[in-house]
Amino acid sequence: MDQKELVHAVAERTRLSREESADITWAVLEGLAEQLSEGEARRLATDLPDMLAEQLPGPRRRRQGAHPVMVTDFIRQVSERTGLTYHDARAGTAAVLATLRERLSEEDYSHVIGQLPAGYSDLVTAAG
Repeated sequence: MDQKELVHAVAERTRLSREESADITWAVLEGLAEQLSEGEARRLATDLPDMLAEQLPGPRRRRQGAHPVMVTDFIRQVSERTGLTYHDARAGTAAVLATLRERLSEEDYSHVIGQLPAGYSDLVTAAG
């Protein structure tokens, strides 16, 4: 999966501009990496375009183990990181997760979503 394809897929799923889609894609990926265990964050990074993977939090900036955040709190954090409204951050977060579901192997996606609270799966299901 290349970065342009990922951002384009997010833009197509939302009414966000390409720049906003790029911002929200980065904010969601960074936020996910912060929640996942070190091993799962590394696994996710191997599936991402090099430029994005290199910018994800490294082991020194991470705590051990998974540190999941409730989906409403996560969306609020994404909104704060991007400057988007909560509604746009929710739509963008759902779009990024839905795109990951399509682009990652079923096993890799299951590993990511399995470390997060159930609300994330519901968000993806709602996004289609």
